[in-house]
Amino acid sequence: MQTSAFTEIDRDICIADGPSVPFLGFSYPTRMTVVRLTGGDLWVCSPIRLDRDLIAAVEARGPVRYIVSPNKLHHLCVGEWAQQWPHAKLYASPGLARRRPDLTFHAELGAAPDPAWAADINQAVFRGSWAMEEVVFFHRASRTAIFTDLVQRFDPATLRGWRRLVMRLEGLVGPDGSTPREWRLSFWNRTAARRARRTVLDWNPERVIVAHGDWVRHDGRATLRRALDWMG
Repeated sequence: MQTSAFTEIDRDICIADGPSVPFLGFSYPTRMTVVRLTGGDLWVCSPIRLDRDLIAAVEARGPVRYIVSPNKLHHLCVGEWAQQWPHAKLYASPGLARRRPDLTFHAELGAAPDPAWAADINQAVFRGSWAMEEVVFFHRASRTAIFTDLVQRFDPATLRGWRRLVMRLEGLVGPDGSTPREWRLSFWNRTAARRARRTVLDWNPERVIVAHGDWVRHDGRATLRRALDWMG
């Protein structure tokens, strides 16, 4: 069962929250972003678990044509979406295709957007980590940046006991939420990461969608500048 219906961010862009999944002893919420492209096709980033209500809601918005996994963790539901919409093209984050040989990907995501969505969406890759690289996006019409795990902003009211303490120490709670500490340490080439950050800040986003925690409704550029300040 889905935990919420679509939330409209702006015209042609919405989010939907799905059930939480366990990760390293924590319960992580799931969230996807759906963009209706200029031609009416749907672009789906980080798809969540499907049920009948969600299938109906998605199909009411338009045909699913592009399914995107922005990093090597957000792929668990890609297979069921590919089965439901077999004509959709799948796009892998760097390194994901080797992890999911059971899936047929159309292409690996890079710094340049695919021509299919280049008229509506920009993208950048935060490279330089030996652990995981994340692709982030920018819906130009709504000035919305789309992040997944690189920025996390958990609501403290959803955390209890030692979990709240750990998340605070990690810097992942509230409006000053940032990147998990162990992931920061994996960025051996911060010059590459800073190039991506510069690209993102040049987009001048007003809103920022994140997969884990509260998304940002205003002053998105300032929020991202603080969240990614650790890159130096």
